[in-house]
Amino acid sequence: MDIARSLALTAPEVLISISGLVLLLIAAWGGDKASRLISILAVAVLAACAVLAAPALWGQAMGADVAAFGGQHHADAFAAFAKLLIYASAGVTLIVAQSFFDKAKAMRAEFPLLVLFASLGMGMMVSAGDLLALYIGLELSSLASYVMAAFLRTDDRSAESGLKYFVLGSLASGILLFGMSLTYGFTGTTSFAGINAALSGGLSTGATFGVIFVLAGLAFKISAAPFHMWTPDVYEGAPTPVTTFFATASKVSALGLLMRVSFEAFGSQPHAWQQVVIFASLLSIIVGALGAIGQNNIKRLMAYSSINNVGFILIGLATGTKAGASAMLVYLAIYVAMSVAGFVAVLLLRDENGEQVEAISDLAGLSKTRPWLALALASVMFSLAGIPPLFGFWGKFVVFQAAVQADMIGLAALGIAASVIGAFYYLKVVKVMYFDEAVDKVRGEGELSHAVLLALSTLAISPLGYLGSKCLGTLADYAASALFHVG
Repeated sequence: MDIARSLALTAPEVLISISGLVLLLIAAWGGDKASRLISILAVAVLAACAVLAAPALWGQAMGADVAAFGGQHHADAFAAFAKLLIYASAGVTLIVAQSFFDKAKAMRAEFPLLVLFASLGMGMMVSAGDLLALYIGLELSSLASYVMAAFLRTDDRSAESGLKYFVLGSLASGILLFGMSLTYGFTGTTSFAGINAALSGGLSTGATFGVIFVLAGLAFKISAAPFHMWTPDVYEGAPTPVTTFFATASKVSALGLLMRVSFEAFGSQPHAWQQVVIFASLLSIIVGALGAIGQNNIKRLMAYSSINNVGFILIGLATGTKAGASAMLVYLAIYVAMSVAGFVAVLLLRDENGEQVEAISDLAGLSKTRPWLALALASVMFSLAGIPPLFGFWGKFVVFQAAVQADMIGLAALGIAASVIGAFYYLKVVKVMYFDEAVDKVRGEGELSHAVLLALSTLAISPLGYLGSKCLGTLADYAASALFHVG
């Protein structure tokens, strides 16, 4: 009976696992010619998983037992919120990937399978209730991501990004494992609930080191400074659909995992990790802003932008409160929409030969030659900068509000001041598009699916996004409550 109940609670993961194996057989029999069919079926599987996960977000009674397999997996509202963002991001990746790889004559039937299995690992990460489940989900996601980063075998940049991601990712996994072993050694358990109870009596020096090493390993996965060194090279070198996946699904899963570990496993000793998080937050904001200023490649600029935005999201974690956790989830949802809009716009930047245009200088005068594309990209830049009335402003506002409510006024003030620096490089892109002499480099026509995705995501981050802000805030509050086990 317990196994049947656990399988029911892990229905999205079970569905992806079985579907992935079936699609793997189709790929083996049909070859690369079946890639489009497999991609369509994979999107359908992700949609079905979203339907299975969604009821836990608004239909699960608070306080109900949502633990599966002896507490190793939590199918609660927090996991459901994160999974919906992950599945949506993975679906967008599959929609934009087919035409991108077809143009490069590099589409393989394995790509949608890699996205599916990476999504499976990410779902396990945000639902983890045990250090072992955490690590299995993390590695399943990471191994698929390493291959995806190097998927364009004819492109040296792609191969380089895959290698860098693999080497530095392995180092981060080693640091994380070391922290997990210390945590287990000084608490006697790998369960998050058990660790929380063991640490409530006090924190020894060894356990403190365990907490710090676990956080350091996870900081790599979210691209937080000073563990950000892989991000610009991987974002630039990886195929653009893969970069989209890294900027959205990977970011949501890693931050979701960090939140669950911090609040559920180490929640009884917040002072042990709050200073570390505050340091990483401020450093990420500054490094992301300053690093982006000298960039001339739009994908590298977006990489530093992601580091910068992670810094703002970590302000919510530093508060250690439910309001901070809710603010993080609101910011994450908005950031996913901004990233999708940004990278789909980049996909539409093609020259007359169909080659990707990535140099910011080649966007000069885009407003005169492709006004709607320039408007969408400008909306992304203004929203990422947090300039009202665009919806990106709301993400920053709720995070700063949570910091003020937690009496961290100094942290909020530093974050606001640092966000002014970040506005410079976003405005630089807008200035190039609207005020520089047109070079008419962007001439290629994009896919209809890309244009539709860009239109939808741009509308989501426009002032129209505020129409759903109350609903988003309510769902985020409900999801955050699951981490604190309060109604």
